[in-house]
Amino acid sequence: MTREMMRTAVLGWSFTVALLGAVLGQNTSYEPDPHWQAPADAAARGNPLAHKPQAAAGGKKLFLRNCTECHGEDGTGIVKKHAADLQLPVVQSQSDGALFWKITNGNPDRGMPSFSRLPELQRWQLVLYLRTLQSAGPRSR
Repeated sequence: MTREMMRTAVLGWSFTVALLGAVLGQNTSYEPDPHWQAPADAAARGNPLAHKPQAAAGGKKLFLRNCTECHGEDGTGIVKKHAADLQLPVVQSQSDGALFWKITNGNPDRGMPSFSRLPELQRWQLVLYLRTLQSAGPRSR
């Protein structure tokens, strides 16, 4: 085997291992809790920071501090935590008010803690940041 062929093989294996690690760590089997629905009045709330997209940077800091343990740095969810993949359309299609309500109240039946201890504007910042986690393209499920 030539040096070039060996280098190509090593690169191929490295890519395969990295891809496999990402897929195995991602919660591709996430199914939302059908009973965890925001009340209509909560879901209808608008994000007071919607016209301040720069506030998402603060939301990212909050996410990294409070959410990555279960949702991972990219929001795809950690399998062993049974955490939601926040990039999925089923999550991203929810209203800002619904996401805010879920962050605020949590879902103890699924292991999602309440973050009501965070100031209200910080929870809205988290919602803004969650919107940046949208998948770059369709993924097979």
